[in-house]
Amino acid sequence: MEDRVRLTIVDDVAHVRLNRPDKMNALDPAMFEALIAAGTELGARKDVRAVVLSGEGRAFCAGLDLDRLLATTRGESLIPSVDLTQRSHDMANYAQHLVWLWRELPVPVIAAVHGVALGGGFQLALGADLRYLAPVTKLGVIEAGWGLVPDMAGTQLMRHLAREDVVRELTYTGRVFSAGEALAYGFATGLADDPLAAALEVAREIAGRSPDAVRAAKRLLNLAATSDVATGLAAETAEQAALLGTPNHVEAVRSNLENRAPRWSQA
Repeated sequence: MEDRVRLTIVDDVAHVRLNRPDKMNALDPAMFEALIAAGTELGARKDVRAVVLSGEGRAFCAGLDLDRLLATTRGESLIPSVDLTQRSHDMANYAQHLVWLWRELPVPVIAAVHGVALGGGFQLALGADLRYLAPVTKLGVIEAGWGLVPDMAGTQLMRHLAREDVVRELTYTGRVFSAGEALAYGFATGLADDPLAAALEVAREIAGRSPDAVRAAKRLLNLAATSDVATGLAAETAEQAALLGTPNHVEAVRSNLENRAPRWSQA
């Protein structure tokens, strides 16, 4: 996995780094496999409280590997040995799962984006809960320029972040846009000269909160994106009832009253 993705965990914060710097971390089949493996591992761990997603070298991710795009003109699949018409991962196909799994991860995911985030790379960043961008980053829904559409969950994620007309204009034209525009549109949480440092700082702050409460909050916010109000309100009540009186709830109250760092139980 490390020839495509490096995974480290320090103080309950996992750092997933795309590790193909010579190709600007373009998504080839090995990168797909490694990212999915890393996400799957993190989803099963109880000792991780936040995840940072970043790219080594000059870019976050330049999108799908050019060799795979060329292969499609010869009638080959975008990803060899994978049938993208199959819902292989619940409601998602294999390529969509690469992005959607970060949204479904039980803990918050923070993307540190620099250089470029184009096509599949942009969609990968959208799978995170939060996105910090270097001011000179270039982004784009560039699939139209290659005769394709965004098909890695991008259409389902963009619509919750930006106005519909903005999403349509970017998707129809394939126009590359700036980090400042991304912030104005709603795709960026913030701009930072060092987005990785900013992402790690926020991740550590999240890791300092009750892991039970943070996981419950992510479940609620994910549900809110797709449910009706009645379902969402009922879920709030259920999550709160499940938290009240638990060891980590009691510890949160006590540590605040005693003005000390909390000592959390395992999530």
